[in-house]
Amino acid sequence: MPIRWTTAMLDLPPDTLDETLAFWLRVTGSALSPWRGEDDEYATLVPPDGDDYLRVQRFADGPRVHLDLHVTAEGRDPDEAVRAELVRALALGAALEHDAGGHVVLSSPGGYVFCLVRHTGHARRAGAVPVAERARDGDGAACALVDQVCLDVPADRFDDEAAFWPAFTGWPLDPRATGELVPLERPAGMPLRLLLQRLGADDPRRETSAHLDLATVARPAVERAHVQAGARLVARRERWTTLLDPSGSPYCLTARDPSTGRAPV
Repeated sequence: MPIRWTTAMLDLPPDTLDETLAFWLRVTGSALSPWRGEDDEYATLVPPDGDDYLRVQRFADGPRVHLDLHVTAEGRDPDEAVRAELVRALALGAALEHDAGGHVVLSSPGGYVFCLVRHTGHARRAGAVPVAERARDGDGAACALVDQVCLDVPADRFDDEAAFWPAFTGWPLDPRATGELVPLERPAGMPLRLLLQRLGADDPRRETSAHLDLATVARPAVERAHVQAGARLVARRERWTTLLDPSGSPYCLTARDPSTGRAPV
């Protein structure tokens, strides 16, 4: 399979970058790498263990979350491998947004921006991170893990997205999924899985966007820790809690096992 690793990029505007980045570093227990790029526009959130899979970009048109898919060369020149996956993505309905040589920027049939990049050997998935507060409803530290990119898909574009992503990644749709939430079955060890969420017909969004999901079995304690770190509560539902980070971007705490990504039995 050519897709060997997934990375989420936090595209943050300058006016909220410092506060938002500090928030995500705190709640993920990460350290910040040195800035890199021609204008020092990129940095990596280095996890306490495992290989990195969260990064940040100074981006004037943010905030947003985009996905980087790491393409393995499989005996080919790395750039040729990226080009081959570009051709395949275009044939499946993606559109080319920018060709940077070493990586390419595309948009999905529903308009979601993602990148194809060279795989550089990442293989060790990070573990869940304890929050400062201990769970009040159980023993041990409350833990959470950013482990999912949820694609928020307008209803009239859902079928196109649900056809594109399994075909391109090779990850099948979960056959047990029902309703508006349909996850893809990621390969073992992949840091980020993909979830397709069908938006309601009354939702004003016309293109697919994305938000991050964290898996935790101790949502109340993790929610308190995130609010203390600077998040704002939006809503509590049966299976997830929606918050806003300091940039105003939504994300969710979801009732799932961080080690498997699935709802606990």
